[in-house]
Amino acid sequence: MSGRLAGKVAIVAGGTKGLGAAIAERMAGEGAKVLISGRDDRAGEALAATIARAGGTARFQRADMAELDAAPALVRTALEEWGGLHILAYNAGIFPQSNLINMPPGEWDRTMAVNLRGAMLAVKACLPEMTKKRYGRIVLTSSITGPRAAVAGWTHYAASKSGLNGFMRAAAVELGPLGIAINAIEPGNIYNSAGENAFPAERRAIVKSVIPLGRIGEPDDIGWAAVYLASDEAKYVTGQSLIVDGGQTLPEWPLDE
Repeated sequence: MSGRLAGKVAIVAGGTKGLGAAIAERMAGEGAKVLISGRDDRAGEALAATIARAGGTARFQRADMAELDAAPALVRTALEEWGGLHILAYNAGIFPQSNLINMPPGEWDRTMAVNLRGAMLAVKACLPEMTKKRYGRIVLTSSITGPRAAVAGWTHYAASKSGLNGFMRAAAVELGPLGIAINAIEPGNIYNSAGENAFPAERRAIVKSVIPLGRIGEPDDIGWAAVYLASDEAKYVTGQSLIVDGGQTLPEWPLDE
């Protein structure tokens, strides 16, 4: 690895599995000390151990990002353990399926609490340290669902991700003068940690048929995008949303077979 994040300390919220785990591994592989958070203790500890075996530095801390004290506790740990904080990657998110007509209000509230309010709380918790150093890189995991496309059964998820993009853009205006850049990644269809089992064969064929690059994404596709936005290669980039979808949102008509 090139050490693009050498000397940096990163919090990866929602980092135990899938996209978050890839972000944590890629950042650690590029030299960052990574604090991984999530609600799965076993997966989090296993990931931290995997990173250590590969020569990186990481630890796990259990956190539910919808809780008010979760983000401040992560920041305290990063400062106590490694003496600084330079990067926040907010990947925590839930996506329960529920048609609008039957959606319990509590399900809407919980989705917003984790996906949107949790991001705000995490960013807010990082600001004192980042402002003091006049340096920060914040990367939010958004989605093409909401900002670019829509799927029946996920109105709450789409609203939360659209809101996340709006939050990111407004925050960029506020935080830029403080030396803090904030951007988002919009993943398309990505295999999660369950691999191809997450996409039944019939669905894989349909999904691939509308992606110009002809494949479903891998978690590392998001991990590398996060590394770019967290690195000094993107030091003049803020308030932007990077679509990583293999071109899925581009075709006006179905692709020819």
